[in-house]
Amino acid sequence: MKMQQFLQFLTQQLTHWRRQYKGLRRKGKLMRSPKGKSHIRELLRTMFKNIFLFLSKTNDKSNRRKQERALRSKIKSVKTKSSICAVGLDWAHEQRYSVILAIALVSLTGIIGHKLYNQTQLQVGHPAPQTITAPYTDSIEDQKKTEAKRKAVSKSSLQVLMLDARMNEQINENLQQLLDDGNEIRAVAGAFPFFDPVLSISTQRYLRSCPDLEWQALLLAVENSKNQQKKGTGGTAASSRPSSIAAPNQERQPRTTPPKSDSQSPQKKEPVDFSQNTDFTQAVAELESYRLTTSEKSLSLLIAQISQTRQRYTQATAKLLQLETVGSEAVYEESLLLDLSDVEWEKTQMGIHQSTERILTQGIPQGLPKNILQDAVSLQLQTFVPESAETLAKNLLLAVLKPNLQKDEEQTRQNAQKAAAGVPPVMVKVRHGEAIVKRGEQISAWNFEVLEHYHLIRREVKWQELLKLGGVIAIAIGIFVWIERHIDYELRQRDRLLVLLLTLSVPGVIVIGLPYTTWSALGLLLGSFYGPTLGLTVVGLLWPILGISLDMSKAALLAGVGGGILGSYIAQRLRSREELALLGVAIALTQGGIYLIVKILIGQVFGSIWYIILQEAGLFALSGLGWSVVALGLSPYLEKVFDLVTPIRLAELANPNRPLLKRLATETPGTFQHTLLVATLAEAAAKELGCNVELVRAGTLYHDIGKMHDPLGFIENQMGGPNKHDTEIKDPWKSAEIIKKHVTEGLVMARKHLLPTAIQAFIPEHQGTMLIAYFHHQAQQMAQEDPSLTVDDADFRYDGPIPQSRETGIVMLADSCEAALRSLQASAKPLGEKRSLKDVSTEQALTMLNNILRAKWQENQLVDSGLTREEMSQIAQIFVDVWQQFHHKRIAYPKLKASSTGRNS
Repeated sequence: MKMQQFLQFLTQQLTHWRRQYKGLRRKGKLMRSPKGKSHIRELLRTMFKNIFLFLSKTNDKSNRRKQERALRSKIKSVKTKSSICAVGLDWAHEQRYSVILAIALVSLTGIIGHKLYNQTQLQVGHPAPQTITAPYTDSIEDQKKTEAKRKAVSKSSLQVLMLDARMNEQINENLQQLLDDGNEIRAVAGAFPFFDPVLSISTQRYLRSCPDLEWQALLLAVENSKNQQKKGTGGTAASSRPSSIAAPNQERQPRTTPPKSDSQSPQKKEPVDFSQNTDFTQAVAELESYRLTTSEKSLSLLIAQISQTRQRYTQATAKLLQLETVGSEAVYEESLLLDLSDVEWEKTQMGIHQSTERILTQGIPQGLPKNILQDAVSLQLQTFVPESAETLAKNLLLAVLKPNLQKDEEQTRQNAQKAAAGVPPVMVKVRHGEAIVKRGEQISAWNFEVLEHYHLIRREVKWQELLKLGGVIAIAIGIFVWIERHIDYELRQRDRLLVLLLTLSVPGVIVIGLPYTTWSALGLLLGSFYGPTLGLTVVGLLWPILGISLDMSKAALLAGVGGGILGSYIAQRLRSREELALLGVAIALTQGGIYLIVKILIGQVFGSIWYIILQEAGLFALSGLGWSVVALGLSPYLEKVFDLVTPIRLAELANPNRPLLKRLATETPGTFQHTLLVATLAEAAAKELGCNVELVRAGTLYHDIGKMHDPLGFIENQMGGPNKHDTEIKDPWKSAEIIKKHVTEGLVMARKHLLPTAIQAFIPEHQGTMLIAYFHHQAQQMAQEDPSLTVDDADFRYDGPIPQSRETGIVMLADSCEAALRSLQASAKPLGEKRSLKDVSTEQALTMLNNILRAKWQENQLVDSGLTREEMSQIAQIFVDVWQQFHHKRIAYPKLKASSTGRNS
């Protein structure tokens, strides 16, 4: 009994709630109530709780009655709250456009003007309204002095130097070039010493480089010495012969006669006496000694060799003067380069390389005094270079050595930061009751720090500034609304909400503190979803607002705006994700390039921080690419959530490999062929009238998918077989219901496969509210024969709606005209043995199509589509032109006679 009473009460309450639920849902109120689900959940929880209490066999009637009263009160409160929410949401739904505009105004003002919420009344440089004293004693950091002290320590920290590899390479190249020049000059002079056995190095050096006058005198002295020796040993015959020893290519010199007195020959010049020159006398003695130890012939050969060496030496000295190597005239001197032996020169070169390597490894800093560098070079050369070559080697090194140490900016900065971090803060003690600032005095930075420390800074909301900012944003929103009403694309409330969310992302990222904001994603998504006009409008309106409201780099702002403009302008023209990815690369290059150009124009690139500017430009380029990738990743999800169609998504939906289209081609091949022909006609008309061709293509492919519920109920799928409407159904009302059902079933399939609303619209709107004339006529005939039957036109009309866009209107016309054009083609029949084509003139086809289109117009099927009466004739002509292209005349081939073999087979 108790169980029965409780269940009866529960049934009554559930019945009442179910009726209320159906009523609210039928009016469309319950689903819009954000709290409806929570109230229902609370009600169910209460009911389950009462059931549990009842099943626990509690005999206390008073407790049970309390639970019943609580349940009734809960249901009553749910009714009241749900009704209030429903009324409020109904009003919000009616005013939803104004609500979204208000939300846009408040949210944009709130985010862009975030700094105006917590502004201080007391500011640095303004007079104090009253004397303010310290509420308690405390030590406060003097940030200005602390910062100054840390800057001083940072500047005084040692610089970190690093070797410049490129400078070292340049120094080594220059040094090697100088040494190559020296080798070339020494190669012209020939090997040295040129004669090893007897003549000393000093004598050979003298004989090779002495003047021609000394050389001739030396040859004459050697020959006189030889003649005197012959006179002492021997005969007059020998003394009467001229000397056979002479310099090559020169005339023989007469013997030297004893000098005469001035009185005897005043016109003749006295010969030069070289006997006081030690090098001269040593050379004569060594040559004489060589003659005595060898023979006259050997001496003659030696003199010839010396003459050749002297010629080569002269050429080398001439080349040394003409050499045009940088610094070579100051580096190489005849006495330093050519006087070294070949062994000494090899050691000198090796020593120079070793010294250079050690000096460059130790490093040469900028601004090193010249004398210190000279001392360092001399010290190094003493170890590796022969003493006779030290001067030459020193000249060579000083000519090529340059500072090879450069400042390591990053390491120096880290050291400076570390040194600055080690500086303790400068603390100032402020006592209780001490005046921080007196009335009328200007508030200094230190006063402001103390007031901030004691939380004595009065903060307030700058309502006036917020109102000004709100006014500017309201003007921008007004411009956006005006442009929205003048573009072809009609925005829904969800579209406006998405535009707002994407717009808020730009200042939102800036408020977070990231300078690389979402301009590229904003432009790419808005341009892809709603076209270039809307995208450029949003970017163009947001640009000046952010420029005057937020503290951000103008170069960064221009770079971001440039990327957003490029994305808005080009995005909707692209037809694949790959092209959008390439657009992301173009946006990245645009942002980085604009940032760099702006910095060049203001002259910052040519300063000491040029590499930082280049780094920032690279980061802006990477940010543009990164946000473009984010936009590409979000695009499919936004398309699904906000029910958007983009050219790329339409191209994907029109892919014949989509599951729904594959089923259509397999299960209803006749309908699929009909769909392709209708798509061809509709595309041509849409292209000519400037409509959305991709939308027309995709919508047409799906407009008859509902015929898959009963393929044989439509004549194009019967393939010449019996018509089930004539053989099985034989009831025009049932046949009309089957025909009408292809619209409702098509919508069910479309929703099941999550097709966009824009595509779903083609399914009911391509039929509009037209009459199913064939079965309507059958029903009227049956009603004439049987008066008990009544014909209601509503039973034979599609439920609509009529076409609401130019695209769906074009598909309606193409769907109607395709069957008529197919009937014209079917009028060509074979006649006996001779095959002839019944000519159908263009005028006949055009007249028939104009009649069909006129009927649609007169039935008011196109009144909401946006198509004009003048465009009807244009569409008819387009359909005829396309039909002629598909069904052109063919050449009549002659009939071939069958061979005897063919007849017998």
